[in-house]
Amino acid sequence: MWSAIAKQHIARERTGTSAASSVFRLLFGRPLKTSEAHTQTVGPFSGIPILGLDALGSASYGPEAALTVLIPLGAIGLGYMREVIAAILILLAILYFSYRQTIAAYPNGGGSYTVARENLGQTAGLIAAASLLLDYLLNVAVAISAGVGALQSAFPALQAYTLALCLFVLLVVTLVNLRGVRESGLAWAVPTYLFVASLLCVIAIGVWKSVATNGHPPPVAAPPPLAAATMPVSAWLLMRSFASGCTAMTGVEAVSNAVPIFAKPKVDNARRTLMLICSLLGILLAGIGYLAHAYQIGALDQRRAGYQSIISQLVAAVTGRGVLYYVTIGSVLAVLTLSANTSFAGFPRLCRLLAEDGFLPTGFANLGRRLVYSVGIVVLSVLSAVLLVAFGGITDRLIPLFAVGAFGAFTFSQAGMVIHWLRRPKQGNISFVINAIGAITTGVALVIIIVAKFSEGAWVTILIVPALVATFSGVHRHYQRVSNEIYPPETLQMWKVRPLRIVVPIDGWNRISERALRFALRISEDVTAVHVTDNPTNQALIDVFHTRIETPARDAGFRQPRLEIIHSPYRKLFEPLLEYIESIKNESPDKLIAVVIPELVQSRWWEYLLHNHAAAGLKTMLLLSGDQRLIVINTPWYLREKKT
Repeated sequence: MWSAIAKQHIARERTGTSAASSVFRLLFGRPLKTSEAHTQTVGPFSGIPILGLDALGSASYGPEAALTVLIPLGAIGLGYMREVIAAILILLAILYFSYRQTIAAYPNGGGSYTVARENLGQTAGLIAAASLLLDYLLNVAVAISAGVGALQSAFPALQAYTLALCLFVLLVVTLVNLRGVRESGLAWAVPTYLFVASLLCVIAIGVWKSVATNGHPPPVAAPPPLAAATMPVSAWLLMRSFASGCTAMTGVEAVSNAVPIFAKPKVDNARRTLMLICSLLGILLAGIGYLAHAYQIGALDQRRAGYQSIISQLVAAVTGRGVLYYVTIGSVLAVLTLSANTSFAGFPRLCRLLAEDGFLPTGFANLGRRLVYSVGIVVLSVLSAVLLVAFGGITDRLIPLFAVGAFGAFTFSQAGMVIHWLRRPKQGNISFVINAIGAITTGVALVIIIVAKFSEGAWVTILIVPALVATFSGVHRHYQRVSNEIYPPETLQMWKVRPLRIVVPIDGWNRISERALRFALRISEDVTAVHVTDNPTNQALIDVFHTRIETPARDAGFRQPRLEIIHSPYRKLFEPLLEYIESIKNESPDKLIAVVIPELVQSRWWEYLLHNHAAAGLKTMLLLSGDQRLIVINTPWYLREKKT
């Protein structure tokens, strides 16, 4: 039965937090029960906005990244753009068929980490996980910076606010993802399908005009003229262009990693979603590559005034700067900035797998109030903000770091699938061939990307991945040490039951001290109250202790507690107490030592600013001593609000 005080306390808490709770619920939605998990599943229609935004959005900056490398070739470089796009499309097709096999083989989620760990070993799995986490992180930064770049193409006056806009978009994406999987899919559906429809419409019009004019369509709004060539064509330059263009495939793996979020039949829905994403991406890449050559559109430097993205130039050349231009640019902006959502779907789930296996803190495996892995979402958001600030929100500075992680994960995943099918020869002969081709091609692409982008920043990722693997291993060793120490549980060891000696630090005689001493007397007859002071005598406390503590204890039949006054001329608190407790341990090697710490607990957050927190500090110091004979007990006194 609830006491009257408890009811009043709960009523006060509800009243005091109702406004904050309403705002919190407005931002993040109502809490969801674990039993409501089935309501958070999605189908292909919702799956594309959740898991395909990265891949689809990269159609706008992947070709631009490839063309940026070809700038020194001038107009000649556009002639090689078709070959670069063709190579990327072939690799995309290989990845599609490869990940179809992965989805079928791992219906509970077959990301690079799971596949590599189960088939290639723990180290390979951790390398794949580190690569993929890095890819997810960079995807957020690249996607948002590219989206803001698209906005600046339409509204050049915003170029001075690049970083602020990037951080604002990141905040919006984070808040929506904290509301849950289903909500994020519904929120991104309209901009996703508007992006696909408007860009396909522009491509269709542009191709029709190109065919009607024998490949030389006149632009409605002429793109900036291409600069003259400053260097000859070389295999090295084309390799670098291909490496940059491969950023267009970084989101392909997301579907195989998130099969559990699909409604039943999970495998079929996941495969349909993957097919739609890869098909749409292929059409967009081919169309953009073709029209860039037809309309003689080249890349511009985002850091210079008058910057226009490839998409902005292309749409203006095909349709002019009318309604369709602003609709397309608006949808491109929305999808690019929101394509970070793929990382917000994949990063927390990968962190959850690592946490469940003991390679990350256990908090990453806990479902939040909206049945999403909130810790992973928040960590991804913070790290992405740091990355955006460090690189000033400029896409070109981030691109060189991008594709290494993605293709590292691709390669380990496909190699793992090869071993998977080798162990099941009767089940997957065709699948084995498909995944073997995928492993070889992604491995070759990875080598090309590392070599081509090494001096531009790819060396950073080559250092970060081993550092992450070392961190995972360190966390795992800690959890193993904890497990070895506390498991298996033992039978109650009665022979180890020893007398208990209690120390109660007090700062004077008050209700808080009285409660702590009263509790101590209930569990032991060997109790010492310890007072640290710069007053060498403190006769007042001695008198109070005699009349109000020793006498009532004796009259009640308890052994009288002792008072120990420690003189601290330099007003130190922790050091004299710790030295005293150490001396007791030396005097009583056969006893357990319990320190009962009285503590005032405030009811309002601002009241914590008005009191010292010596009790919390002492508890921390005692726990850090790491002594198995030492027990720390809190006796809180809850500060009640004044009645009106």
